[in-house]
Amino acid sequence: MTPHVKRVLWVLWIAVVLFGTAGLVQRLIHGHQAAAYGSYVVWGLWVSAYIYFIGLSAGAFLLSSLIYVFGVRQLERIGKLSLFVAVITLFMALLSIWFDLGRMDRFYRVFTHPNFGSMMAWMVWLYTAYFLLLLAEIWLALRPDLARWAGEGGIRGGIGRTLSFSPGPLTEDQENRARQWLKALGTVGIPLAITFHGGVGALFATVSARTYWHTPLVPILFLTGALVSGGGLIAFAVAAFWPHRDQAYRETVFYLGRVLLLLLAFDLLLEWAEFSIPMWYGIGHDFDLLKRVLFGEFWWVFWLIHIGMGSVLPAALLLTRQKQPWSVGLAGLLIAVSFMAVRLNIVIPGLIEPNLQNLQTAFVDRRLLFRYVPSLFEWQLTLFVVALGVAAFYLGYRYLPLTEKGRAS
Repeated sequence: MTPHVKRVLWVLWIAVVLFGTAGLVQRLIHGHQAAAYGSYVVWGLWVSAYIYFIGLSAGAFLLSSLIYVFGVRQLERIGKLSLFVAVITLFMALLSIWFDLGRMDRFYRVFTHPNFGSMMAWMVWLYTAYFLLLLAEIWLALRPDLARWAGEGGIRGGIGRTLSFSPGPLTEDQENRARQWLKALGTVGIPLAITFHGGVGALFATVSARTYWHTPLVPILFLTGALVSGGGLIAFAVAAFWPHRDQAYRETVFYLGRVLLLLLAFDLLLEWAEFSIPMWYGIGHDFDLLKRVLFGEFWWVFWLIHIGMGSVLPAALLLTRQKQPWSVGLAGLLIAVSFMAVRLNIVIPGLIEPNLQNLQTAFVDRRLLFRYVPSLFEWQLTLFVVALGVAAFYLGYRYLPLTEKGRAS
């Protein structure tokens, strides 16, 4: 990356931070007043961002499990990076949903006064267990390299001694035990990640009053969506930021591209089932909602962003340029970014249809609308979360041994 490009990226990041900070100040002072949702459409951009980032985290973690649990050697070089991305995106998800709370200062009550009859309480407790497991895994994965840094001077040596809890390199026995613990925690983490992210889907699917969500396929779609979006993000991160462009790097990216193509195809197959079956006879409440998603006012979110930018173009790149790292990275980026459209098309359409006929005309107020478009204020806070995530990734990439560039020579 040239110095000129770096300067441009720094200026862009600072601009996003300033733009987002203005939204943060407004959120802290005025609460939800500037948000576009109301009494009928109660979930919007922040809930969509929450399930989007959660999916990225679960997908990145499950990809790391292929390495630490199942020993997929083609991906062994990217395990630490995958775990770190899983931590960062989990933090972004929790921050997004925290902003959505009416009383952010009361978040702790789900720990002190939980109602385990609520799916939401289960989600919070599962997130906590998952977060602790992620921290333990990333520490075990990084510790051997951090311990090698411990004997050096400067910032790197200080980081190594502080985080490894070791004055010098680990013994072979200590490294073997770390690998064993990694495998054990990864084995526990697989059902945990499936449970909590499938549970996010179940959180929607168990709302029986909303038939758009109330289907058994929703939790499965959340899991496949997590794998394809998280896999896309990891493919981009490896293709764009890996320091050594050797043959092993090319083989890793090529393997990621094949995995990503299979995941994309399977996710689209499930999505076809989700849409085609309720729409087959052209009648019913679900048909009307799905028709609005496909051909309504925001048809372009589905066709242009999700299908065009997020499916057709990445598939073409992976099929025709699959051995080119830049092609796999670009395909992964397109899939990961555009998957936000999928999350928006899950959250919002389920809320924009009245449960009672003519309810939209019975009472009239700006907060009693069945139409929702995210406000500038909501986008400000979402971009603030993205900027924080980018900053955390940059700091980790620069100061932690996530790739071979961080290894002591």
